[in-house]
Amino acid sequence: MSRKNWRIADFHCDALSKLLMKPELSFETASELDVNLQQMHEGGVNLQAFAIYLPEVLGRGKFEHVMGQLELYRKKVEYSAELSSGVQTLLWREQVVQIQRDAESKPWGLITLEGVDGLEGNLFYLELCFQMGVRIVGLTWNHANWAADGIMEKRGAGLTAKGRELVHLCNRTGMLLDVSHLSEKGFWELADLSERPFIASHSNSYNVCPHVRNLKDDQIQAIIAREGRIGLTFVPWFVREEEKVRIEDLLPHIEHICSLGGAHHLMMGSDFDGISVKIQGLENAGCYPKLTEVLLKHYDEALVHGWLWGNAMRYLGEHLPERRP
Repeated sequence: MSRKNWRIADFHCDALSKLLMKPELSFETASELDVNLQQMHEGGVNLQAFAIYLPEVLGRGKFEHVMGQLELYRKKVEYSAELSSGVQTLLWREQVVQIQRDAESKPWGLITLEGVDGLEGNLFYLELCFQMGVRIVGLTWNHANWAADGIMEKRGAGLTAKGRELVHLCNRTGMLLDVSHLSEKGFWELADLSERPFIASHSNSYNVCPHVRNLKDDQIQAIIAREGRIGLTFVPWFVREEEKVRIEDLLPHIEHICSLGGAHHLMMGSDFDGISVKIQGLENAGCYPKLTEVLLKHYDEALVHGWLWGNAMRYLGEHLPERRP
């Protein structure tokens, strides 16, 4: 497999939040962004998930801010024929076939919602988000909202009645569900309710690094059993408790998830632009070739291809909604 064929799918970044807080930045080349268009090209990132995350300074509960980030995505990130730059937006299962076939295509973007606070408890707003291109929804960030408790909420409750309705609506519309940040109780309630495989877009193994945001073994096994996906994340304190973290420190997480049967359920979920401290050698999207090089020293090419690209694309090809008339 030649170097040019190494394609990357990354299931989480917070570039939209940075662009929101610093509107003067250009998505094309701004060095303050960990994920910009130039770095996506350099790193071989052919699919990048862009999270709509509402910074707490703005107040997390306003739908106008969700719409504002969607508009920001349209204006700054999505492909513009006028500028001849940007990413194409992935919406439908049928497009995955196109992406897989065309290795030289423009990069693609996938819009996700990190916490439903901004939907204000209105499920019609969820349908509007779907119509506007959102395809993955995480119910919470770290704290409680109208739908569920986040993993940092001390009481550790699960889903609310309205949160259960949201899960059912996601299943009906084809919106995919993300359990990163969700409380443990909420995780298991969602696992029981969801009729479709769900993901943890950016979480590692708790067994390897006991951070509350990482997944316990039984959670990992539940995602695997349901044919979901786990996005290996580059947040240093989710990787290793020590201060300095290297690319090689990701390997124990990979080993452990694979030992639980997850070799074909692992993908990438960097959390670039959501972190100020980085793994050494893995500071932005342009550094993915360094990660690829390390992985190839330890693992078979087919496995590495799956983790970087194939597992994620197979999931999307099977579970994104079909194009509607």
